[in-house]
Amino acid sequence: MDTIFALATAPGKAGVSVIRISGPAAEAAGRALCGELPKPRIASLRKLRNHDGALIDEALVLFFEAGRSFTGEAVVEFQVHGSQAVIAAVLHCLSSIEGLRHADAGEFTRRALENGVLDLTQVEALSDLIEAETEAQRKQATDVLSGALGALVGNWRRDVIRAASLLEATIDFSDEDVPVDVSDEVRDLISGVRDQIDRQLSGLDAAERVRSGFEVAIVGSPNVGKSTLLNYLAGRDAAITSEVAGTTRDVIEVRMDISGYAVTLIDTAGLRETEDVVELIGVDRAKARADLADVRVHLIDADETPYLDVRSTDIVLVGKCDEGGYVGGISGKTGLGTAEFLDRLTGILHGLTAGAGVASRVRHRIVLENGISNLNQALQLLAGGPEVYDIVSEEIRTAARGMSALLGYVDVEHLLDEIFSSFCVGK
Repeated sequence: MDTIFALATAPGKAGVSVIRISGPAAEAAGRALCGELPKPRIASLRKLRNHDGALIDEALVLFFEAGRSFTGEAVVEFQVHGSQAVIAAVLHCLSSIEGLRHADAGEFTRRALENGVLDLTQVEALSDLIEAETEAQRKQATDVLSGALGALVGNWRRDVIRAASLLEATIDFSDEDVPVDVSDEVRDLISGVRDQIDRQLSGLDAAERVRSGFEVAIVGSPNVGKSTLLNYLAGRDAAITSEVAGTTRDVIEVRMDISGYAVTLIDTAGLRETEDVVELIGVDRAKARADLADVRVHLIDADETPYLDVRSTDIVLVGKCDEGGYVGGISGKTGLGTAEFLDRLTGILHGLTAGAGVASRVRHRIVLENGISNLNQALQLLAGGPEVYDIVSEEIRTAARGMSALLGYVDVEHLLDEIFSSFCVGK
């Protein structure tokens, strides 16, 4: 492979910036700028000089030998002062070294995949970790990055390959004096894998919501305090408030971190019967968005009932309780009742994520659902006995290939460009 280099930290002024080199010529490139490299994995202070010997900067230098680095290749990192001039000078020196080129987006991580340091689920988790906004998202990403999903899928793949091998051995030695009925062991193996996949699928919706975030819609009749509550929770004037009913005509969204969960709080148009064409559009949009929300907060007047049916994950509150007086009252003007509301909302979000597994993407769902289908088909065919072992084996092998694709071992080239395009150049 080529030797690549790039700024691994965010561009712009900073206290420290990291420039990374990876590939077969990384060690030589490091020496060209700092002379003798430090011992592997031991940081040491070095002076960086250009090709004329002029001092560029004093940097902390790290060297990782091949097989002991993030990419699996020899890697040198310069931790320089985060000056744009320093960064530009170092990158210019590296670009003039024969055999080095600037890295493409995500190329360091792609090399980690190709060198077997990471599997594809870990690559996806690394992307999720970089994008994580909340504690729940960070924890979910680090669990997968640590190899939890890869290990699980690896165990499934081992068991189904074992099952297929038993069947194929029986076929190969059908004319020999060996046992021919391996149905019970095969059935146990693929049933066990199928049940584990089913458990992951049952928790995938919850895991996906943790990853992408929950939607909480504030709904109710006009002028009941929805926009004021949104503004209070957001800590800013995200929505226009007025004593005039029907001020909110469109859906307004605010992204928030609530108790470690990513939540999009949605302010909707007041729900009521109206002949105003523009307001009616807002009401229709409010109903449609409320139907899709994970949680709905119904704000009502003290003497009314919720306009929409109340679901088990919904919260009903009396709005505009600026001075209290009602159980379950809340005020976006004074903040009264907001702490209790957030506690209730957190409890509901905990409940929605209680069964979350480690699989969390649409790609994971497709592979797992296909695997379930193949294994169920294999179990049905298995009842036919040794005469259909070849067909059963093929169903099992198809499931195994899907698991290999999930880890990035086969048939994923068409996915890689899309996945790595979302990474920054230095990652």
